[in-house]
Amino acid sequence: MASTVLKPREKAPDIPPPGRARTVPGPLWALPPVALLAVFFLYPLALVVEQSLAPDEGGTSLEPYAEVFASEAFREALGTTVWLAVGSTAGCLVLGFVLALVIAFVPFPGGRAVAKFIDVFLSFPSFLITLALLFIYGTVGMANGLWTDATGAATGPFQFLSTPWGVLLAEVTYFTPFVMRPLLAAFSQLDTAQLEVASSLGARPARIVRRVILPEALPALASGGSLVLVLCLNEFGIVLFTGAKGVTTLPMLVYGKAILESDYPAACVVAVVNIAISVGLYGLYRVVSRRAGA
Repeated sequence: MASTVLKPREKAPDIPPPGRARTVPGPLWALPPVALLAVFFLYPLALVVEQSLAPDEGGTSLEPYAEVFASEAFREALGTTVWLAVGSTAGCLVLGFVLALVIAFVPFPGGRAVAKFIDVFLSFPSFLITLALLFIYGTVGMANGLWTDATGAATGPFQFLSTPWGVLLAEVTYFTPFVMRPLLAAFSQLDTAQLEVASSLGARPARIVRRVILPEALPALASGGSLVLVLCLNEFGIVLFTGAKGVTTLPMLVYGKAILESDYPAACVVAVVNIAISVGLYGLYRVVSRRAGA
């Protein structure tokens, strides 16, 4: 009878129980994005701050800040930046609210296509809109060309594009869709029964807008307006492409100090001020957006 050889039982491999699979600790997953953020954002930002504290004589000092803050060019650039940003934001709020009202509540052929085009418009670069305005209202643009052909005049009457008002028009044209997008989203959630009840009670359209629609749109207006204000404060391409004479904003002043004058400490000081203002307003935008979402 053949003998049977008994083999020792092999040990089963360790299998983690269900729900307790081996995972990489959370802090390790955070290391790559934090490292990339430090290399590509925090380190260059630290260099800008460091350069703003390095006068030409060497060492570390607040002298560049004192010189920049005392200069007339900085004060004018700061004032121009603020009033252009505030004026453009106000224009975008008014125009965006009116256009969003028409698209959302006034039925017309192609209304849905217009609403979708707004999403596409948000991806356009700012200089493209400025270039289109130059083709229309520039010194040798279509409007002036039609005027000179009709009247025989040497020049046309439309010369405002190279003034602060031209910059304001270009910024309102470009940034209005940034206000319209959250407004259209808010209007899509509005209960139309409220509008029907108000209309059946004899309320005129203006009263319906003021008493029913506007209160619902205020969070979206605040969110879109805060975003536009931040973007206008940092806008560079529109001011550059319009060629507006005497219009120097903080980004333009940074460009002039760094590229044209090679005054890097002063350029970094202006950049730090611009960053501080932008970060503060962005924090305000986040708060407003959070409350609007709530």
